[in-house]
Amino acid sequence: MSPLPTPRGPHHRSSHTVWDASLEPLAVVSSGDEVEVVTQEASGGALRADSTAADLAALDLTAINPVVGPFAVEGARPGDALVVDVLGIELDTWGWTALIPGFGLLAEDFPEPYLRTSAVDSTPGGGGVQLLPDVVLPLSPMVGTLGVAPPEPGPHSVVPPSRWGGNMDVRDVGPGSRLVLPVGVEGALFSLGDVHAVMGDGEVCGTGVETSAVVRVRLTVAPGRAPRSPVLITDQRSLRLETSVATTGIGPDLMEGARDAVRQAVDLLVEERGTSREDAYLLLSLAADLRVSEVVDAPNWVVTCHVPRRLLPGWPHV
Repeated sequence: MSPLPTPRGPHHRSSHTVWDASLEPLAVVSSGDEVEVVTQEASGGALRADSTAADLAALDLTAINPVVGPFAVEGARPGDALVVDVLGIELDTWGWTALIPGFGLLAEDFPEPYLRTSAVDSTPGGGGVQLLPDVVLPLSPMVGTLGVAPPEPGPHSVVPPSRWGGNMDVRDVGPGSRLVLPVGVEGALFSLGDVHAVMGDGEVCGTGVETSAVVRVRLTVAPGRAPRSPVLITDQRSLRLETSVATTGIGPDLMEGARDAVRQAVDLLVEERGTSREDAYLLLSLAADLRVSEVVDAPNWVVTCHVPRRLLPGWPHV
């Protein structure tokens, strides 16, 4: 496999694994500057293209999701907004997707480690992501983790998101999108990482196609415009616009509804495609979109899991 594309200009690759306002900035930039970073895949180099499920047991979970930064932005102060324009993402040639014990929406259903590595072809006219021999997924590159340092004394884990951003895993944070973050400390101290070649809304198994990348963003300060929590302006081309088979989870608990919808989708993929349950779960994490469809008709709410119709072309056989 060829190496990660060479960055075009000055770039940064030093990483950290916690949010902490006391971290020294990797660089100081002016409002409106463009920054190019080289990110590691979410294992921080612990997994390779030839890794197996046995390697998951050795993962240091305190070191996952490394982010590059922090970048101090001149003039950024608490109460301001930091506007992050995602200008480009160049992907590595491979990625991984895994079931990590204790992690993911259906962790109790899938207690054993499981790993799939995928070839990632992002050349013009390339094939996309080859997850399974009979499944190639179109690329939809996105950045899973973007955030600024919180004002509360650190360190704080990178993994859970907060009002300051972080590991939000919103699948629409790709090229052409704009993320608006509240600034919590002087200089903002912005970092990013955790790039996915493709991921479904919900990232239900806990991982997308985790890959290294070269990411280019523009950082701009909007004085006094801090939102309550991150706000995303999407490029509509990043939205998944295709027909789907949507399973449902209905009941008084949204999390249980989400689990029910995904379990039913797993069952459909196993029955219709003959895949293993593990591969079906991984496939949903990459290609299906989990949505809250109804929250007004008490006492029950509706969650839907939208599986692309091309993955279930014959169902329901009538």
